[in-house]
Amino acid sequence: MKIALCSSYTPFADGGDRDVMEWLKAALLKAGHQVELVYLPYSAAAESLLTQMASFRWVDLTSSADRIVCFQPPAYLISHPHKIIWSGCHIREFLDYLSNENGQLSVGEERQAIDDILCSLDAAAFNEAKAVFSHSKSAADCLRRFNGVNSEILYQPVSSPERFRHNGFGDEIVCMARLEQRQRQHLLIEAMRHTRTAVRLRLCGVSSGDKYLQHLEDLIASLGLQDRVRLENRWTDEGQRAELLSDCLAAAYIPSDGWTHGNPALEASHSSKPVLTTSDVGAGAELIEHDHNGLVVAPDPKALAAAMDQLYVDRNRTREMGLHAAARVNEMNISWSTVLTRLLA
Repeated sequence: MKIALCSSYTPFADGGDRDVMEWLKAALLKAGHQVELVYLPYSAAAESLLTQMASFRWVDLTSSADRIVCFQPPAYLISHPHKIIWSGCHIREFLDYLSNENGQLSVGEERQAIDDILCSLDAAAFNEAKAVFSHSKSAADCLRRFNGVNSEILYQPVSSPERFRHNGFGDEIVCMARLEQRQRQHLLIEAMRHTRTAVRLRLCGVSSGDKYLQHLEDLIASLGLQDRVRLENRWTDEGQRAELLSDCLAAAYIPSDGWTHGNPALEASHSSKPVLTTSDVGAGAELIEHDHNGLVVAPDPKALAAAMDQLYVDRNRTREMGLHAAARVNEMNISWSTVLTRLLA
């Protein structure tokens, strides 16, 4: 079968979603299919949102592929007789606009007109899909809330679970995610100021802009944490992530509006390491049960600091939570064989 994997992307900003597409491509090729990756650039500029959505709608892959699988929005707008949607949720700017929380779009007289256009485009895209899968329960709830669309939860696996191993517990908590405001690395840095132990922090990820990166660097310097916090503006491949997780103390994952369970949490679980997260991350906490396979605390520097110290001091409990994390992933059967079975049904 000829299968096109379609998504949007931000130029010069690698991320976990692009990794997942590459991993799915490899799994499909191994299963004997022909696979093509189709990317269109997307900018988070709200004023050009409708224009960008239209550009995806104009893409025609009908004669090129037997089936398409759409990932990051607005790729789900691509039309095809056999379209599968496997997505986290809507365009973030669209959600912010509808919820009127952080909206960048106009909310005056233009609101209703824009609302009607966005909703009609969404309705057309989802209604023509043969199947809709969500990355998490939070994403499924989001689709149901904004579109009345029911979707099946299909968690994203990591590429090669066998790469992840456990070499013990060091003194370092690692956070591997894009260096951007919504990932909230600043909260972890601020938390380090309140810790009472010798716990250390490593932040790894690519920054899509200099402003937040500079803020993190300035924050580390202003708090005098240069010896305890390591900030690395680089993308880490799966092998490098496996190496970092193998002997770390725990992993941290605290995005402000997570719609997927997050590869960082899943990779840490495969390494038998507990995950530190916050109560407001949405899907990021779906895999984590507080004090069982990780710690779920308030999104507050002092609460995070107390959790960091707990992980550092009570190594026996940290080890037990790590073992529970690995067992939890195995129980949920988050695997590529499961993904292929559902996407190709």
